[in-house]
Amino acid sequence: MSLKTELLQLWQFRGFVTGSVSREFQGRYRNSLFGAAWTIFNPLSMIAVYTLVFSQVMRAKLPGVDSTFAYSIFLMAGLIPWGLFAEIVSRGQNLFLENANLIKKVSFPKACLPAILLLSSLTNFVIVLGLFLVVALLLGMAPGWSLLGMAPLILIEVVIAMSLALILGVFNVFFRDAGQLTGIFLQFCFWLTPIIYAIDIIPESYRGWFGLNPLAPLFAGFQTIFVQNTFPDWSSLLPTVVVALVLMLYAALVVKKHSDDMVDEL
Repeated sequence: MSLKTELLQLWQFRGFVTGSVSREFQGRYRNSLFGAAWTIFNPLSMIAVYTLVFSQVMRAKLPGVDSTFAYSIFLMAGLIPWGLFAEIVSRGQNLFLENANLIKKVSFPKACLPAILLLSSLTNFVIVLGLFLVVALLLGMAPGWSLLGMAPLILIEVVIAMSLALILGVFNVFFRDAGQLTGIFLQFCFWLTPIIYAIDIIPESYRGWFGLNPLAPLFAGFQTIFVQNTFPDWSSLLPTVVVALVLMLYAALVVKKHSDDMVDEL
């Protein structure tokens, strides 16, 4: 099936996609006293705790940045995009297993499943990011025009995350070990990517190894926007873009190759 046909089918099923995202969002807080308000309470409490602990209690600061809240902003600028990445990948591993009944229907376009996953994850991300921007504004560290630099960073991140989600989702249908390995993979990615620590604290002899991580310049870009209020170093992102394109092509190949086999396996 061509890409044009899949996009056309996706447009025809747009009501199903948006409805599924809405039901998923509402179902997450069904039967709770505060309902969807937890969408705000949870990330707001996380932001407040990190800001208080790291700016007031630990007095953590960044090298070369003279601000009480610099490390708190640095931390959240990395953790919030990481939350988007981790949610897409971790949920993607079970994308086809959890929707086996839909995949077995001949008339159902499989492109709807990653679309629902992406829109649902982006909805949560936008809410948390909005709260973070408000806090950054109150702390006097809200970025200016450099905030526009988040758009290409998010696009690159989403391409990588969705590609990995689809690849792991397909592999998990045939090899359940793929689902078990996803959590370990995410743990390694998190700690080997400078998200909660600055690359400057790593001994120079080891920095080259961290430079091999394609996620490192991506998350450094988010942190540069919020902490330094400047656009990222776009040239440093070129290897990440190449990795994203390769993963995207490989994911498309894997899904296309095993599409029919998944129906039999499920």
